Formats: sequence, C-alpha cells, structure tokens
Amino acid sequence: MCVKHVPDATADRHFESDYTVDRVGVDGLLSELDEYAVEQALRLKEKAESPDDVTVTAVTVGPEKAADAVRKALQMGADAGVHVSDEAIAGSDAIATSLVLAAAVKKAAGGGVPDLVMCGMASTDGSMGVLPAMLAERLGVPQVTLASQVETQGDQVRIKRDGDTAT
Repeated sequence: MCVKHVPDATADRHFESDYTVDRVGVDGLLSELDEYAVEQALRLKEKAESPDDVTVTAVTVGPEKAADAVRKALQMGADAGVHVSDEAIAGSDAIATSLVLAAAVKKAAGGGVPDLVMCGMASTDGSMGVLPAMLAERLGVPQVTLASQVETQGDQVRIKRDGDTAT
C-alpha cells in the first residue's frame, strides 16, 4: 500500500525558495486518507484464508521525515515498510512520483506486481487524487476507485462504491 507523509494542516506551512512545499521544516503526519487504506489492507489480511501468507507493505517517497508515515503504518500493523528518499526526486510532480512508486512497489513485491496495491483517494496536502491511476497504469493493472468497502473472494477483489445517487 502507498502512504504519504503530509504537512500537518494545523501547522504553519510555507514554500521553499524553489516554490515547492517545505516538507522538512514543518510537522507532518500520515495522511488521514492513507490511514483508511492501511486499515483496509489490514482487514483484508485478517480475513484471508491464510493471513500468514499475506504481507502488508507500506511504501512511501519523500524526504527523511516521510519515514514517519511508514512508521505509523507499521504501528498500525503493517508487516514491512519501504521509504524511497533521494534529493534528485525532491519536488517531483505526480507523473515522476508515480514512476518512482511503481519501481518501489515492484521491488517490494520481489520484482513483480503484487496481488493488490491500495492507496488513499488523495493526499490531504495536494488533493489531486491522480497518483493511484498513474500507478495502476505503470503497473499494468486495473484500478477500482473510491471504495467505501473492500472484500476479497479467492483471487477477486470486490468494492462497494457509494455515489450521490447509487451504490
């Protein structure tokens, strides 16, 4: 699952001289929307026929403080964590970030594509919500979005998605 360390909404946020968000000089936390994805991944593991055969890995990209998002996911019950940190990708847009995340997800899965990748619907700092679609495209897998409930049956994943007029 992908997690993101975001600036605390109640903190005094500002931009660096290159107009990127200051992610080092401000308090941060695991994006609340990613906490939901972590909880869902852990529930799926709990309900699996063989929970010991399921590994929940939290993956993040960002500066040193971004490791706090992975730590939070581990505290919640994730089995492993991956933190990609490289000054060369600082300030990357969603397209570049999706490329880095896809490579990290594949590496965490032993070089292939994992059975399931979960993401929050958007980050609470950027609120774009495009990264999961870009990641799915790069991994060559289908994407299901805005799930209010997630279930697995054998090799199938089913979601409940609530809309304005239908479920």
